[in-house]
Amino acid sequence: MASLKLIKLFLFVLLHAIFLLSSSVLCDDKDEHNVLQGLNSYRTSLRLPPLSRNENAGCLAHKIADKLENQPCNGSAGATSVQLDNYSGLLSKCGIDINSTKDGAVLPVCVPKLVPTLVLTNYTRTQLAKYLNDSRFTGAGLGSEDDWMVVVLSTDTPSGSFAGATSLMSTVGFGHCLVCLLVGMLVYVLVY
Repeated sequence: MASLKLIKLFLFVLLHAIFLLSSSVLCDDKDEHNVLQGLNSYRTSLRLPPLSRNENAGCLAHKIADKLENQPCNGSAGATSVQLDNYSGLLSKCGIDINSTKDGAVLPVCVPKLVPTLVLTNYTRTQLAKYLNDSRFTGAGLGSEDDWMVVVLSTDTPSGSFAGATSLMSTVGFGHCLVCLLVGMLVYVLVY
């Protein structure tokens, strides 16, 4: 009987550990990962610190890439100038406080089939390079859809960290806790 209770306790703890330690991101997009590595190699060659991942900037980059998905891509070198409707709505969906976030850069490029070397060339050999060369930027979020890659650069200052009163990370953290609580109650009811 004691060993059965020990097994139940072990399963209870194991389930909680899985939910608490699991990442909120199920998979990491290979294109985005490769581009971030390339951008960090470029910055390292300039003796600048690498960019760290910024979750809220990543959310914004994904939302912007979704909006650009149906925009035509002519494949020309350099940055593409785009207009977005409801930019403040995108910020809000990502938990970014529009009133306190003033520093940052949104860098969309369009490259047919997102060929990695061409995407990196668009960021490092065009007018966009000035943003990557700027030591103020310490974080990045990336998003891609079809032929569009979007890099959102952030700073480590309060006005450029892309944080807000209701940040995405706090929402995800609350979701993990709520799921753990519900699973724990279910296990308790079923076991005892």
